[in-house]
Amino acid sequence: MVEKAGKQPGGPGRAPDDPLLWPFAAARLAMDSCFWWLERGPPEQDESGVSWTTPNAVALELATMRLRDCTRGRSGQPALICAPYALHRAVIADFAPGHSVVQSLQDGGVDRVYLTDWRSATPDMRHLSIDSYLGDLNVAIDEIGVPVDLVGLCQGGWLSLLYAARFPAKVRRLVLVGAPVDLSIESALSQLARSAPEMVYDQLVARGGGNVSGDEMLRFWSKPPSRDDIAAALQKDLSDEEGAALLARFDRWNMETLNLPGTYYLQIVNWIFRENRIAGGSFVALGRQIDLRDVTAPVFLLAGLDDDVVPAAQALATADLLGTPPAFVTAASEPSNHLGLFMGARTHAHAWPRIAKWLRDDLPGMLVRSA
Repeated sequence: MVEKAGKQPGGPGRAPDDPLLWPFAAARLAMDSCFWWLERGPPEQDESGVSWTTPNAVALELATMRLRDCTRGRSGQPALICAPYALHRAVIADFAPGHSVVQSLQDGGVDRVYLTDWRSATPDMRHLSIDSYLGDLNVAIDEIGVPVDLVGLCQGGWLSLLYAARFPAKVRRLVLVGAPVDLSIESALSQLARSAPEMVYDQLVARGGGNVSGDEMLRFWSKPPSRDDIAAALQKDLSDEEGAALLARFDRWNMETLNLPGTYYLQIVNWIFRENRIAGGSFVALGRQIDLRDVTAPVFLLAGLDDDVVPAAQALATADLLGTPPAFVTAASEPSNHLGLFMGARTHAHAWPRIAKWLRDDLPGMLVRSA
């Protein structure tokens, strides 16, 4: 959920109850509870029970995702929103009017918008890896037509960055919002990742038969998000009728979880959050060692000043790792917690219109590179 008071591993007076912390907090809690078995819920349904805000069609069915086509016209530069693949569904990027990344980009004049709608892992997906997701992302981008503008949200941010470094000619511009990349900069996320031995994560995957169960992980949280927590994420007064509807919708969204493939999950834990391979230059993606200096496209970095999951210093430090000339790096911060970067009304009123304008504007002196 969003920030709460309470004790948090890695720092006094903090609680590991943000959904993007769940893989690491869940491992710690599983260790503390001696891996007690919990009664499993019904099988995960692939379709969300929370409706989309923006009309869309499925452009492509892939093993890892449904590519959602939210376009309003067939002309113009395409933008692909790479949603986070963590505890919750991609509706985080299209939550409600005034709280939708898709709509904010469209309202800002970006007519061709697509979205990665990641699938919940089934038993036969347990061996899918980060390469599997990069490969399907590549297929989706080829389907859309290169070069694309790639908009990465949180963990969709590091995936987008890996893609841009692996296929630099296919990305025209890159937007990273609350994206963890250099984990040498301390955060609750990096501290939790390193706080448990590797075997804890291995056993967590073994418990799920090769996957990590999102439904089970949600049951581990000590308390559900409060009204204040949700109001902070949505940056909205929830006391009126509209607020009550948003509150109910958030509750439904929060209860719908995704399972992660065990191989993919362990690679994230070990390679990214424990070993910091992306920032360190030792990450191998689709057969090639990744050098972030190969990313020379214009980049927009957005951080939350109140973000405890991916602190602003960490989110903005990515600029120093890239080959993009400093003149073509735009860095911005908002008075927002982590979820507020994607769902917050204030962020959608100020930051996202600026991002949409940046995607549309010509950048003087920037050479256009053909695919």
